[in-house]
Order: sequence, then C-alpha cells, then structure tokens
Amino acid sequence: MRFSELVKASWHALIANPKRSFLTTIGIIIGIASVVTIMSLGAGVKKQMLRDLDTTQTGQQTAEIYYNSRDMFLNEPGFDNRDVTMLMDANLKGVAKVEILQQTKKIGMTAIINDSQQAMTADLVNKPVKQPIVAGQNLTTYDFEVKNPVMLMSDKLATKMYTTAANAVGTSVTVQQTTYTVIGVYHNKAADARLPKPLYLNSSTGKQGNGIKLTFKPGAQVSVGAKQALHQLKKSGSHHRDGRYEYIDMGKLLKGISKSISGITYFVAAIAGISLFIAGIGVMNMMYISVSERTQEIGVRLALGATPKNIMMQFLLEAIILTVSGGVIGLVIGTSVAAVASMAMPFRAIVTPASVALAFGVSTAVGIVFGLLPAKQAANKNLIDILR
Repeated sequence: MRFSELVKASWHALIANPKRSFLTTIGIIIGIASVVTIMSLGAGVKKQMLRDLDTTQTGQQTAEIYYNSRDMFLNEPGFDNRDVTMLMDANLKGVAKVEILQQTKKIGMTAIINDSQQAMTADLVNKPVKQPIVAGQNLTTYDFEVKNPVMLMSDKLATKMYTTAANAVGTSVTVQQTTYTVIGVYHNKAADARLPKPLYLNSSTGKQGNGIKLTFKPGAQVSVGAKQALHQLKKSGSHHRDGRYEYIDMGKLLKGISKSISGITYFVAAIAGISLFIAGIGVMNMMYISVSERTQEIGVRLALGATPKNIMMQFLLEAIILTVSGGVIGLVIGTSVAAVASMAMPFRAIVTPASVALAFGVSTAVGIVFGLLPAKQAANKNLIDILR
C-alpha cells in the first residue's frame, strides 16, 4: 500500500469513533498546553528581565563601576566631577555618557556641627516625610519649593552634640559649602540627618557618589569600554589611593541569570510534562482495544494482500495522528492561555520556535513510543488464527 493510502485509512479509522479518539487526546492536549504556557511565560520573563538589566529605558547599554574605601570610617564619596571629566576625555571605546550615581539614602559625609568636624550620614528627601518630631518642626513643601537651606537632625546626633534635642533646634550645620539650619529633631536610628534633595544635589559639590554609570553607543562592546574606564580610574581616579574600584561584568551576570531562568522554566515544564507520560499510557490502552476490536478487519487486509508491515504502519500512523492532533490543539490552547495570562503581568509571553518544535516533537514521540507495541501486536496476528 502507498503511504498516502495508509494515512487515509488511519484517519478514517480514527473518525469512525470520534468521541473515543477525542477523549484519548485530552491528556496530550493538557500536557502540551501546560508545557507551552510555562515555556512562553518563562521566555517572556527572561526577555523582560534581561532587557531591564542590560539597557536603559531608551534601549542603550550601560555599565556601572563602584568605589570601596579601604578605610571603613572614611565617609568621603569615591567619585566627583573630576572623574567624570577624566573619563570623558579618555575617549573610551563606545562610551557615550558618563555620570555619577548619586545616593539618596544614608549618604556618608563630613559636616561641621557645633564648631567641630563630625562624620555623619544623611537621607535625601524630595518632599516632607511623616515622622515623629521630637523638637522643632518638620520640613515643609515650601522649604523644597524655594530650596531653603534647612534640615532635620536625628535625636541621637542632637543629644550627642547638644545634650538635648531642644538645644539642637536653630543651630547651623555646614555640609561642604552649604550651611543648613536645623529646624527640627526627629527620631531615626538609620541616618543622622535628613536633607532636602534638590538643594543638596544642586550645590557645587553635590555631584558625588560611590558609583559611576557608563552609557554606551548602540552596538558597542560594553566589557571593553568598561575595562578601559576601570584602568583609567585605577591609574588616575580622584580617590585611587584611598580605595579600590570594582566593575560588575553585566555580561556574565546576565548569562547566569538567563541560565537560571531557563533552568527553572524547563524544570517546571518537565513536571507538567509528566501528564504526557500518563496520556501516552491512555493512547496505548486505546490502541490495544482498537486492535482487539478490528481483528476481522486485519484478517481481511491480510487476505487481500496487505503485508504485516502495512498493518503495523497503519496502526502506528493512527497513534501518531492521534497524538499530533492533540499536540496541535494543545499548542493553540497553550499559546492562548499564555497570551491572556501575560495581560495581567508586566511582561509579554513569547512563543518561541522551541515551544512549537516541542509540541510537534513530543506529541509525535508519544505516538511512536506508545503506539509501537499495539501496532506490532496487530502485525503479528496470524491469518489462519483469524479465519478460525
């Protein structure tokens, strides 16, 4: 028999009992749909995460270099405008922009308090923050709008420098070249002071920090430019004698994250794929029943000249058509479920070619593996025994 005739015969045999055929494919449909959904969502999560980590909002690639002081008690930031100018003048390969990463929480600084130089930490705020005021008053919206040189001091620092919190109110604190008036004392164990962010960052020495950000031109090799910048900082950085510079290789980090996400996705997909094994058992059971019910049909075909190989191929094709049909339906359902689920998530599901190949490949493999034994049983039937 020609292959096309075997396919037609297999298809007609399946649609002769459509309910049983459909119920047999349900396990395949559920298994493939689950795996495709998980892999599509996993691919979407990975792409979104890598995009967020690897590029800016405009799609540009960035790298960050951090400074760590050798003296843990030294509060001076490791980068200032001199470092920015030096790196821009160095013509680093692919670097389009250099900027200092300015901290806003627990910034280390040196200040003049009560006529003495003191190391302290400060939080920068953009608006008034609700907090327990021990003495004086809180910062107001007006203070931020007109950039009043006012600040809050923690009760811990106030009692240390002025004995009581009330004594600190109205005093002056000089940070770099700006003199702030303490208008209130608040209860805070994390930072020693709270400063208005706009005023601090607009001051002549406000652009300082312990991190520097390099923005690269499209298509540039990030690792090459970042290593050049690191070499320049180690050689001529403003604080190269007081600490060390560290560059986080985002390329290696992103590869590790990508592998981890893929591993988790495949692991969860493998768990969902257990249902495919169970569905395969169902296909095998259905095919054994079909062979038993169609013994006379097998005898007639053998009597008319069909070979055992033709019989085996027909029943094997029936199993494959059954599982591949379930795989196609499962692929459509899985893709739809992933698309709907991604509407409620901050990323878009992606149906990769691997998901499509998996749907067809696995469903075909299930049909072959679990349809082979019933097909062999059909092919091994003896014409004499059937005629008896």
